[in-house]
Amino acid sequence: MPTAPSFRSGSIETVLLRDGHFTAPAETLTHIGGAPDRARAIATWGRPQIATDVNCFLLRGPMGVTLIDVGVGTAWGDGFGHARAQLAALGIAPAAVERVLLTHLHDDHLNGLYEGDTPFFPAAEIWAPQADLAFFTDPQARARLPEARHGGFKMAEKLLRVFGDRVRALPAGPVLPGIEAVPLPGHTPGHTGYRIEGRLLVWADLLHLQALQPAEPEIGLVFDLDPAQAAATRRATLARAAAEGLVIAGSHVEGFHRVTAAGAGFAFTGA
Repeated sequence: MPTAPSFRSGSIETVLLRDGHFTAPAETLTHIGGAPDRARAIATWGRPQIATDVNCFLLRGPMGVTLIDVGVGTAWGDGFGHARAQLAALGIAPAAVERVLLTHLHDDHLNGLYEGDTPFFPAAEIWAPQADLAFFTDPQARARLPEARHGGFKMAEKLLRVFGDRVRALPAGPVLPGIEAVPLPGHTPGHTGYRIEGRLLVWADLLHLQALQPAEPEIGLVFDLDPAQAAATRRATLARAAAEGLVIAGSHVEGFHRVTAAGAGFAFTGA
């Protein structure tokens, strides 16, 4: 098995675990500028499908074994769930995982918590963004959205049913020594990144296509619950990463990078 990419910031090592590879029709692309800009973005992409990695992260340091998200597990078939094998290769047994920091309540980020209806990580506490838990357990919010947008509500139901009082609502701010929860709303109301020792920002689903969206942050995917807010958060976070010299990693980004300003947008460089 190839060596997993990693980055050390202070006392914490962050290891990228590639869980699988996701594809969808190019029509999944959106643009807050409207139909002509969306058509241009699809033409620029130039392929019938989008394709992106699905990642989660292992944190090793004084706080013990912690995961940021857990991937898909067995829920999407044999093409996914590889993070589990990578953890085993690193000598991390499921029972050794002390906590999971969720970035948001979408299935490709938390289905790996389960083996059927039982916890795959038998000793772990699950820390979920407070704003996502509040939104995805709100019957009125659910009623306002079409059935196709109910995935997060179903995920919240299962999370609370399987893990019960082991689920902790996580506010923004310090999480553990050296780890800070950073609100990045738009993809979901409580979509959250984690800043590690001030240097590394694991930004979850801030963007999905590293070959397209940094240069034009107004391009999104249909999975963004609030497209305009997601685009504004994307541009502001890219600008902050460039200004502060942060190293970034993401749920759909290959490896670790720095961000630089490039024309009206941004570009990735080596970490």
